[in-house]
Amino acid sequence: MQKWKDYQAANKERFLDELLDLLRIPSISAKTENKNDMIACAEAVKQKLLEAGADKAEIYSTEGHPVVYAEKIIDPSKPTVLVYGHYDVQPADPLELWNSGPFDPVIKDGKIYARGACDDKGQFYMHVKALETLVKTDTLSTNIKFIIEGEEEIGSPNLAKFVAGHKDLLKADVILISDTAMISMETPSIDIGVRGLSYIEVEVTGPNRDLHSGVYGGAVANPATILAKMIASCHDENNHITIPGFYDNVVEATPEERKLMAEAPFDENEYKKDLGVKELWGEKGYTTNERTGIRPTLEVNGIWGGYTGEGAKTVLPSKAYAKISARLVPDQSAADITEKLLHYFESIAPAGVTVKASEHHGGEPYMTPIDSSAYKAAGKAIEATFGKSPIPVRGGGSIPICALFEKELGIKIVFMGFGLDSDNLHSPNEKYDIFNYYKGIETIPYFHKYFAEEK
Repeated sequence: MQKWKDYQAANKERFLDELLDLLRIPSISAKTENKNDMIACAEAVKQKLLEAGADKAEIYSTEGHPVVYAEKIIDPSKPTVLVYGHYDVQPADPLELWNSGPFDPVIKDGKIYARGACDDKGQFYMHVKALETLVKTDTLSTNIKFIIEGEEEIGSPNLAKFVAGHKDLLKADVILISDTAMISMETPSIDIGVRGLSYIEVEVTGPNRDLHSGVYGGAVANPATILAKMIASCHDENNHITIPGFYDNVVEATPEERKLMAEAPFDENEYKKDLGVKELWGEKGYTTNERTGIRPTLEVNGIWGGYTGEGAKTVLPSKAYAKISARLVPDQSAADITEKLLHYFESIAPAGVTVKASEHHGGEPYMTPIDSSAYKAAGKAIEATFGKSPIPVRGGGSIPICALFEKELGIKIVFMGFGLDSDNLHSPNEKYDIFNYYKGIETIPYFHKYFAEEK
């Protein structure tokens, strides 16, 4: 609609400046030292929602970081859209690999470089500016509610309790999430599902202290060596996961779905070039897009032990550690896979060491129906601004609260992400294209328009 375009064009610089201000707040949920920054960010989000036209915005305390809730109710009889996002971000480490300060946003080549630029501040803030556009142009056709949490990056440990205790407050007809990606701006897509997550930590202990590797090496089991062997045993020669029972409940994608995935444009050489690798790696019998969407995975997220400082120290370490995560697909259960992982690492420990395996957090895989009125509204909205219909794809990441929302609130989720897989999420030099940011603000109002019409 022309009203929206005119308003957005007149305010685009302010829209960008406001996002940059939000990105300057180091809202790292994983670190206790950033507790005050988390509170400051929640306050900033609340204020921006009020300025955008929300009737009310409130901060709710939890046992961890606070949740921001806001709403704009125009008519209780009209459909209600609940927008979910998160204001917390991943730690910025390793800092030395950033080309600029992670919380000092820099614009270069049309891209915003900062931690949280895409995941998820840039994406949830599109909805705030979409609300403002609809309110200021007097064209809002749905009720809109917001739940912006501060613990997504640590598994949303307190969100279940909050949602269960505020069902009436969060009552809606659909949940709209922008925390996913598109294939590209030339080939728009909609995620029809996200993978689940099981995250554990393994600690291997050998001798009761660090030992001289010359005096004791070859006579005492080295925890770092043992841990490396244990991890290596998790995949066979076809990169198939060997954990007993790991694939028991995996729902195999149909030939039709695999054929549809194959129609999505994919340049393997460009993919390898972007990542700086000579060859790709993964489960035999599946394409790259299938490996990152319809297949479960097991990856080491961190491994350490012994001496890692400057220079050399000939030590046989007392302990070695690893953080390991599995991405899950329907119908795998996070609790079931976590139990299998914990049991596997404890059961294969040789007699010369002791192994302690513990759970960090997890989440269930989620699929959204493509025949729902909300999915159709999202497709029409993207077609209205991109000029072409979006391709349905499965996302490789995880949003732990999806299954929780459906269970507690009884409503489905629609994903409308505008990020790119190449946006360096969770990595140094995270970025978000300014074009994508504006495109999201342009597209989201159409979703509300079409959802009201579909309902």
